[in-house]
Amino acid sequence: MLIPASVQNSGCLYLHGFLSSPASEKAQQMMALFREHPELGSINAPFIHFAPQDAIALAEQALAELREKHDRVWIVGSSLGGFYATFLAEKHNVPAVLINPAVRPFELFRHYLGEHTHYHTGETLLLEQAHLHQLEALNTPVVQNPQNLLLLLQTGDETLDYRHAAELYRECPAWLEGGGDHSFQHFIDRVPQMLGHLSRLW
Repeated sequence: MLIPASVQNSGCLYLHGFLSSPASEKAQQMMALFREHPELGSINAPFIHFAPQDAIALAEQALAELREKHDRVWIVGSSLGGFYATFLAEKHNVPAVLINPAVRPFELFRHYLGEHTHYHTGETLLLEQAHLHQLEALNTPVVQNPQNLLLLLQTGDETLDYRHAAELYRECPAWLEGGGDHSFQHFIDRVPQMLGHLSRLW
């Protein structure tokens, strides 16, 4: 794979989804991509905290550390990680790739208050009303810099209604596929579009 010169030596922050982890398939694929193409730069895929205010604080710290090492940084966020990535991209004016991103998750999660088992650790976690308030404080009701965001969306998402993301990110560059699922099948095949998005901005 040819890596555009403008994208080389960049820093990437990968944000996983709700109850997921850096052990998820997409996170592992992204880390493998950077191992196979060291000219890309470096990637940080932290384990995101369950509480939104702690999650965003950790993500901001990781982004700041990448910015100390690289002149150009970008974010990839999946599901709830896409929600966080939108907030960070808008706040810091950096590019982001959003994979089946959650839209207004504080509304969806009202139906899921209570205990949840983490998919990767087996830990039992309690989703509380306070978490919904923290999510609402991070909401981006209108995208101010749509050119920065690349939306990757599959209509077969069984967890989130893809139409919500299609509406919020309607002015953003997008790759919309029929079918698929919430995990975004064949995600790694979209790397050329991701790198093309960055090269157009940089």
